[in-house]
Amino acid sequence: MVVEEWLEAYRRAWEERDPEAAAALFTEDAEYLDNIYGEPHRGRDGVRAYWSDVTAAQGDVSVRMGKPLRDGSRVAAEFWTQMTVDGAPTTLAGCLLLEFDDSGLCHRLREYWSFTEGTIEPPPVWGN
Repeated sequence: MVVEEWLEAYRRAWEERDPEAAAALFTEDAEYLDNIYGEPHRGRDGVRAYWSDVTAAQGDVSVRMGKPLRDGSRVAAEFWTQMTVDGAPTTLAGCLLLEFDDSGLCHRLREYWSFTEGTIEPPPVWGN
C-alpha cells in the first residue's frame, strides 16, 4: 500500500468511525501513541479499542489530510478535522508521524494535535 492510499484509508476509517478499518491499517505489533505523555496502544487490538472509545462521542466527521512528507519508511502528514464532539462543533488539527513496514502497514504512529471550539478553516499554508 502506498502512503497516499494508507492516508486515504485512515481518513475514511475516521469519517466512518470504523475501528475495524483503522486496525487493519496497522501491524499486529503496532504502537499507536495518541498522547505523547501516555502509553501507546499496542497491536491491532489496542488500535481497535482506542478507536472504538475515541470516536464514540464524534459525529459529522470531515477529515482532510495534508501532503505527506517522506523519509524512507517514515512519513509525516498533517490532518484537519471538523466534527461534533458530544454535539458541539469542534475543529481538531494535528500531525501524524508514521513508520511503515515493508508491506505498507503502519507499525508506529505518534500524533500531535490541538482542539478548538467551533468550525475553523485551515490557514492557506496548511497541508503543503
